[in-house]
Amino acid sequence: MPFFIIEFNMKKENLKRTFDLSLKLDLIKQIERGELRVSEVSKIYGLSPTAIYKWLHKYSEMYKKQTRVIVEQKSLSKKNADLQSRIAALERSLGQKQLRIDYLEKVVEVASEELGMDIEKKSKRLS
Repeated sequence: MPFFIIEFNMKKENLKRTFDLSLKLDLIKQIERGELRVSEVSKIYGLSPTAIYKWLHKYSEMYKKQTRVIVEQKSLSKKNADLQSRIAALERSLGQKQLRIDYLEKVVEVASEELGMDIEKKSKRLS
């Protein structure tokens, strides 16, 4: 059966309790299964909820502390500005390429009319 040790000192502030690991693990399992809540364990054993959450973070797989990624507003706005400028450059390049394609197609069309024969390839490119 799980147990805990209480060391008494005459002053109330110096009350130190050490809880057995098996008791901690048993309480954590009960909290994970939903049989107990942190507030109930806190009241029953006279612990602060913070102490119980420390046990949960230390011994429980469900309550492991996750790594947090902090995204700063400046870096996010700079990244957005860089992406916007990249999009604008790509759109300009695409527009120039499309103009070149249109120009070359017109040249082939005019040359075909002037020469009186079809100089365009049989398998036409998709523009």
